[in-house]
Amino acid sequence: MRLILLGPPGAGKGTQAQRLVHKHGIVQLSTGDMLRAAVAAGTPIGLKAKDIMASGALVPDEVVVGIIADRIEEPDAKKGFILDGFPRTVAQAEALDALLKQKKLNLDAVIELKVNEGALLDRVATRVAQMRERGEEVRADDTPEVLSNRLASYRAQTEPLVDYYSERRKLATIDGMMAIEEVTEAINKVLSAVAEADSARAAKRASGKKTAKRVAKKAKPASKKPARKAAKAAGKVAKKAKKTAKSAGKAAKSSKKTAKKAKSRAAGTRAAKTRTKTRKVAKKAAKKPAKAAKRLTKRR
Repeated sequence: MRLILLGPPGAGKGTQAQRLVHKHGIVQLSTGDMLRAAVAAGTPIGLKAKDIMASGALVPDEVVVGIIADRIEEPDAKKGFILDGFPRTVAQAEALDALLKQKKLNLDAVIELKVNEGALLDRVATRVAQMRERGEEVRADDTPEVLSNRLASYRAQTEPLVDYYSERRKLATIDGMMAIEEVTEAINKVLSAVAEADSARAAKRASGKKTAKRVAKKAKPASKKPARKAAKAAGKVAKKAKKTAKSAGKAAKSSKKTAKKAKSRAAGTRAAKTRTKTRKVAKKAAKKPAKAAKRLTKRR
């Protein structure tokens, strides 16, 4: 489970983060703590951060992202984590998205604890007054003036993340002015719904893969069978065509012979007719002198 808690200073993020750590066995990752740990460990990114901090400059986003990248690889972060103090800007959120994508991890939810700023200022003012009445020392960063400045900074830098994660359908908004137990219960309901949705998607993907596998298995032999059948039919057609061509060749040859014979017979018939006509003419010619002689004898 990988989470981000959003909300202005005094919204109760720290309290809820600790409850989530105990309930789900995940770790709370504070950028400040991670920077100090990296510097103490002397890691390459920690040494780079140390030089930057020593110069009094702000640690750039790429260094912070590098420290987060190293931290989430540690064994205690395998079950998940809650990011505390990061991201603070849209640019940091985009860098975090790129990091998680590179590591093939998903951000499960971003939970915004929405509070009334006026009520927060009144709460701090009351607490400070009570501490002073008891003679207790008041922390310099725990006054209405400091809180007012921190709230203004939150609105300018971090509040745009509400729209950023809302557009990506990761945001769940909870009324942070409720009692602590009620806020915890509301967060647990959100996370249960997220877990159910993830399980449903995983089941759907698994079902889709099984279905695709079954379809592919059925389609594979089915696709071969028509192919074999078509090839066999094509072979038969080719064989038949060859046979037909052979028969056509024989018929053509026979036709040629028949034509030759017919021509020969026709020539013989014409010759016979000519001979018959010649004989008739000759016979007739032979008869004419005989007739003439007979007529001459008769006259005498």
